[in-house]
Amino acid sequence: MRVGLIIPCYRVARHLGAVLESLPSDLDHILVVDDCCPDGSGQVARQRAAADPRIEVLCHTVNGGVGAAMVTGLRRALELDCDIAIKMDGDGQMDPGFLPALLAPLLAGRAEMAKGNRFRDFKALRAMPPLRLLGNSALSFLVKAASGQWAVMDPTNGYLALSRRAVESIDLERLSPRYFFECDLMIRLGTARLAVEDVAIPARYGDEESSLRIGRVLLTFPPLLARGFLRRLLLSYFVHDFNIASLYLLVGLPLTAFSLLLGLGAWAVSVDSGVPRTAGTVMLAGLPLILGFQLMLQAIAFDVANAPRPKPE
Repeated sequence: MRVGLIIPCYRVARHLGAVLESLPSDLDHILVVDDCCPDGSGQVARQRAAADPRIEVLCHTVNGGVGAAMVTGLRRALELDCDIAIKMDGDGQMDPGFLPALLAPLLAGRAEMAKGNRFRDFKALRAMPPLRLLGNSALSFLVKAASGQWAVMDPTNGYLALSRRAVESIDLERLSPRYFFECDLMIRLGTARLAVEDVAIPARYGDEESSLRIGRVLLTFPPLLARGFLRRLLLSYFVHDFNIASLYLLVGLPLTAFSLLLGLGAWAVSVDSGVPRTAGTVMLAGLPLILGFQLMLQAIAFDVANAPRPKPE
C-alpha cells in the first residue's frame, strides 16, 4: 500500500526540520503544505527535500486554515495514488513512533479512519487542568451526537489516517477549512457510515503554542455541530434510509413540540389570570411530552446501537 503523510504548516518553522528528520523511511510520500506561513516553514521543507526526494512542498498564497491545507494535501495524495493518507502536525507533538499503531486498523481493513486518542494516557489526564478535561469531554459528547461515531473520543486530535475510500467518499470542497476540520471529518464519515477506530497515542508537549483558543471554540463550534447533526439526521434517517428510528423521530418530535407549546401557553395564561389550569389541561400537555420524550430516547438508543464500528479482528 502506498502511504502519504500530509503536514499542514503554519508557524511551525522551529519544529518542522526535526519532525521531517524523525519520519520513518517506509513512507512513500511526504506532502508539506505551506499555508502561507509567515516564518518560512515551506523553505525549511525545501531544504530537507534536497536530501529526501519523498518530500514535496505545496504552497498556499493565502492562509486558508488547517482544513484547507489538508484538502490540498488530500487532493495531491489522490493524484499520487496513495492508499492511505496520514495527517501529522508540524509542531512535534505527534510521535512518529506511533505511526504503525495508527496504520494498523486501516491495513487490517477494520476501519476507514484511525485517530489518536490522548485520553487513554493517564499521566496526561492527571496533568490536564480539570476545566480543560471537562471541556474536552463535553466536546467529545457533542461530536459523538453530531457524527454518530459513538465509540470514539478526543475529536479534535489531529493525528489521524484515512483510507482512500474514506477520502473519496467526502466532498473535499465542503470540508471545514479551519479548526473544525477534524470534527467535520468525523461527521461526514459518520453520515457515510464509515467506521473510525481510536488508537491510544499520548501527546508530546514542548514549547509549541497552540493556535486553538477556547473562546473561538465556544463561539464557532456549537452552530457548526448543530448543522452537522441536523444534516446527518436528515440524510441517515430520511434520505439514505428509513427505519424504526425514523418513525420514532416523526412521531416523537411533533408530540414533544405540541406538548411544550401547549404547556407554556397554558402556564402563561395561568400566570396572567391567576387561575390555575384544570387537571385535563395539565394531562393534555403532559402525556404527549412523556410519550414524545420516550420515543426520542428510543431513537437515540437506536442511533447508538447502529453506529458504524470497526470490524472485529
